[in-house]
Amino acid sequence: MKKLRIFVSKLVRETFTTSVALFKITLPISALTKLLTDFGATDMVGSVLGSLMGLFGLPGEMGLVWASALLTNLYGGLSVFATLPQIGDLTIAQVSVLTTMLLMAHGLPVEMMIARKAGVRLRFSLFVRGGGALLAGLVLHGVYQWTGWLNQPCQALWQPPKVDAGWLNWALAQGQNMLAIAGVIMLLLVVMHLLEFLGVIRLLTRWLRPLLVVLGMSDAAAPVTMIGMFLGLSYGGGLIIQEARSGKLPVRDVVLSLSLMGLCHSVIEDTLLMGMVGGHWSAILAGRIVISLLVVMGLRLVLQMVPLAVLKRYVYA
Repeated sequence: MKKLRIFVSKLVRETFTTSVALFKITLPISALTKLLTDFGATDMVGSVLGSLMGLFGLPGEMGLVWASALLTNLYGGLSVFATLPQIGDLTIAQVSVLTTMLLMAHGLPVEMMIARKAGVRLRFSLFVRGGGALLAGLVLHGVYQWTGWLNQPCQALWQPPKVDAGWLNWALAQGQNMLAIAGVIMLLLVVMHLLEFLGVIRLLTRWLRPLLVVLGMSDAAAPVTMIGMFLGLSYGGGLIIQEARSGKLPVRDVVLSLSLMGLCHSVIEDTLLMGMVGGHWSAILAGRIVISLLVVMGLRLVLQMVPLAVLKRYVYA
């Protein structure tokens, strides 16, 4: 009974510490993003991105969709997407390219600050997320254009409803998110302790070791990286902040893990969401995973070659 009380006490402390660290980032950044969006930041970014959309075989109006997702989240981007008359003229290939780019780069103000708290500079996170999304868009557009695959009109299974963008709804949504995040983090910590006790983490790490070696990560990075990939950057990022602060993860592991999580997180939930609006599995699942792994393998080679002084200036926070 005493051991149980000690475990519960430790669990509550870990949950509180991890959740507060996240909320200190997400709440002010979300409020600032909402304020900037209300004052037209989305339109400004959208006009810049609109001029680039032709490179990916997309109409310029899709730049506004991506801008909304970059500054808010996937639902923000999809809400704009649903209002555009051009969506009825898009092919499956075009929607697949767009949704993959949204998956790889969205919610940047909040998610980059999470990475910053864990020890990765903002400009590096922006380069990885933005660069990875642009690379994915170019590659997928090239493949679909060359093969002529998925050139038929897209029929979405679901369109997101219009959302009231008022501050009251924003505050209510933030409160719900905080409760959900704290609950999920506590559950994840329980599961992590249980899996460690049962030896599952050792087994999982053994299975993942070949991939980790290729990606340049140590065994210690496996559990939190998998959590981030499957459940989301907020949860995986929260845990990796805790691991980074404890000194359990080398700095390079933190950078590579967060880069992979940033490009490829919420693999199940977000992939299903983008599938419902018309994205094809070849892009939103297979393409996203393959391109993310290739980007991280390339980063590993760069981190090995670049002098430590340069990394501290441009990569490590």
